[in-house]
Amino acid sequence: MFDAIITGLTRISPSIVMIKKAAAPVEREGKSVKIIADNRRARHEYEIIEVFEAGIELQGTEVKSMRNGKANLTDAFARIEDGEVWLHHCHIAPYDHGNRFNHEPLRKRRLLLHRLQIVKLKQKTQEKGLTLIPLKLFFKGNWAKVDLAVVRGKQLYDKREAITKRDTKRQIDRVMKEMRNR
Repeated sequence: MFDAIITGLTRISPSIVMIKKAAAPVEREGKSVKIIADNRRARHEYEIIEVFEAGIELQGTEVKSMRNGKANLTDAFARIEDGEVWLHHCHIAPYDHGNRFNHEPLRKRRLLLHRLQIVKLKQKTQEKGLTLIPLKLFFKGNWAKVDLAVVRGKQLYDKREAITKRDTKRQIDRVMKEMRNR
């Protein structure tokens, strides 16, 4: 009868019952967030210093393709050119039902940030070894957004150190869980 999962009932009056549905998207600052692409490799290869949330300027078929989940951030990066931030090598697949006005998959896309944020990003990226990498591509409400991070590349020994820390934390958590269950 109901196509949604019912998580609870609330009685408003004797004859009216309000049904709460399970929320699929995550809540972020009061608006629903649907994650399209996540750059997990960047979290492994770079040390994240600061994260900014930026809007992204898209064409119509790009939005439709992103809603279908056809985006990839694997080799993407951002640059500041002429006072604007541009996203390069972000692959958004052509829309399946698009016509001759379909978009180019690897075109550069403008990121929408406040002027002071752009100045701050420019200052940070002028430091040696820092760059801009997108971490996440998502819809916040109806708006397409990107989590843009100022990062520094990790050396091989840093990666190994992070892996050993993660493994020891897992082992400690397992032991603690076993102790609690006894």
